[in-house]
Amino acid sequence: MNATFTEASFQNIVNVANKYGISTNAVTDLTFCLMNSNGTMAQFNIAELGGGGQWMQGGMTMVGDMFNNNLKYLVDGLCMDLSNLIQQRAIQYKPLPKTEHGQGGFSGNWWGDLGFPNSTGSQNGTSYAIFNDIHRLAIQENGKVTVFDTLDNNIGGVGQQQGGNYSVTFTSQYGNVNLGSLPIVSGSYGVQKSQPIQNNEAQKNVVENIVAPVNAPIEAVNNNSVFEEDIFVKIEKLAGLKDKGILSVEEFENKKSDLLNRL
Repeated sequence: MNATFTEASFQNIVNVANKYGISTNAVTDLTFCLMNSNGTMAQFNIAELGGGGQWMQGGMTMVGDMFNNNLKYLVDGLCMDLSNLIQQRAIQYKPLPKTEHGQGGFSGNWWGDLGFPNSTGSQNGTSYAIFNDIHRLAIQENGKVTVFDTLDNNIGGVGQQQGGNYSVTFTSQYGNVNLGSLPIVSGSYGVQKSQPIQNNEAQKNVVENIVAPVNAPIEAVNNNSVFEEDIFVKIEKLAGLKDKGILSVEEFENKKSDLLNRL
């Protein structure tokens, strides 16, 4: 029973799973990862796809077993099909029903003006709203709302936590999400709030810090797969800066081309 995607979207996911002979759950997990970037890239950890892997549209495909070309072709085919469906809006999240608090359904909700959540719920007195599209997680407990910047975590699982500051725990493509390590956008969970970049010089420093580690000669890297993975991670971080308006599309494309040329 699907509770996240529209019926038509979920049927498209099932069709892709049947086409490649992969379980619907595995393809659904991969879809969550792709939705986070509007179908342009994915970083995943899915057992049926060889564990950890990465994919970039028009770029490279990496899987845990780097010499398994069949697995690479499988992952690339899955990601390409799902990416096309996402960008054609043939895969979309299910809209939540309108609430009595606002005509648009969200103006009266406890998470404020964050917009449309990917999923919401409540466990043991703690309410949560997940916004993977804008990298936000809102938690309400004892009347206090805290909004986290989820960075590159694509949250897809929620469970019960024994002890800790909250009674719920979250999982992403990396495993359990440590809320204590996430920047806080609003609220006071005891973590330093994330600060916006104030000027062009600071923006330049952020970008250079991302790109600089791969400026070393390639021969200094003992393992090509590690080097490729490092470049992919850098590109993903740059994409996050672009999504937040810190980098322009042109600046992002230039930096991405520079990194890909080093492969």
